[in-house]
Amino acid sequence: MTLSGECFCGEIKYRVEGPLRDARSCHCSRCRKAFSSQAYAYALVEPDHFNWVSGKHLLTSYIGGQGFGLQFCSKCGSTLCGIYNNEIHGITLGCLNEDPEIEIGRHIYVGSKASWEIIPDGAPQYQEGAPQNA
Repeated sequence: MTLSGECFCGEIKYRVEGPLRDARSCHCSRCRKAFSSQAYAYALVEPDHFNWVSGKHLLTSYIGGQGFGLQFCSKCGSTLCGIYNNEIHGITLGCLNEDPEIEIGRHIYVGSKASWEIIPDGAPQYQEGAPQNA
């Protein structure tokens, strides 16, 4: 499977050569702020399956605690991917150009979701992070 993605302004483009896995939506207050939304939709990707096609020089990174961070376009602000210890960890599903043929498999941190959000049925919901075996 080959997928492509890009930021809102189209200056940064990437390609994924391989399947995505473990799609999830996080509803915590930190993700609401990071993504300016009620939650984020994110899937894991193998770092060696991911390549920047253009605009890498426009990337800005925010690294939080424990080595986790986000990379986004410094021009339009689109959050494109997550990183862990300076390696691609996963991608935001909203920036994909094609159908990733994956569905959200779990909703995490629903215990701190916005009071105005209604989470659709269909995927397991966890008050905090999902258990290790989920």
